Amino acid sequence: MARPAGGLIVRAPDDPAGFIRANTRLLPVPHAPEIRLHVADEATDLWQRTEEELQEIGLPPPFWAFAWAGGQALARYVLDHPDVADGARVLDFASGSGLVAIAAALAGAEHVVASDLDPFATAAIGLNAEANGVGGRITPVCDDLLGRDPQVDLVLAADVFYERDLAGAVTAWLSGLQARGVTVLIGDPGRTYLPRDRLDCLATYAVPVSRSLEDAEIKRSHVWRLRG
Repeated sequence: MARPAGGLIVRAPDDPAGFIRANTRLLPVPHAPEIRLHVADEATDLWQRTEEELQEIGLPPPFWAFAWAGGQALARYVLDHPDVADGARVLDFASGSGLVAIAAALAGAEHVVASDLDPFATAAIGLNAEANGVGGRITPVCDDLLGRDPQVDLVLAADVFYERDLAGAVTAWLSGLQARGVTVLIGDPGRTYLPRDRLDCLATYAVPVSRSLEDAEIKRSHVWRLRG
């Protein structure tokens, strides 16, 4: 059942798809308008709710409800360079909304695993994949893949280098995958813990974003390839 909570429509945490449908709108992504996502817009106070309030109703912060700058850049790159994903087995790590996974599927990926630890994100990935006609080619996975050896050809990771310990663990894991021949592409607008000394820049974009989230209306964002 739903109940109002200061303008926010709340559904029981065991109904993530219902919650997403009730609190978002299906809109084109600013820098990749070929793709539509269920996102929170200016009329929705989903993100403005404090973390404490969200925790009270059993919800983690809704990172899945926005098209973040690094993800938009990486999605744009994959759409413009479909050869990087065409025919590949792909992992979209920390997928969030599923934006980059959807771009890979549209570019011709054989199959995409879209992983995220938030069960609401994996629900959003499924809804967004279906909305873009690629539901049968994307598998949302709510699991911690760090330290594992996924059988993929390409790993895509966007907006994951915002916290020191996580960034270190992700860098080490991605480096191990790269060493065995997996291509690793990263989308990032300059997060603090991005390992720049391990990366080659492939493209730079001026990405439209929400000022309330990124402290800017345009975020200069890059696509990087991890090197050995």
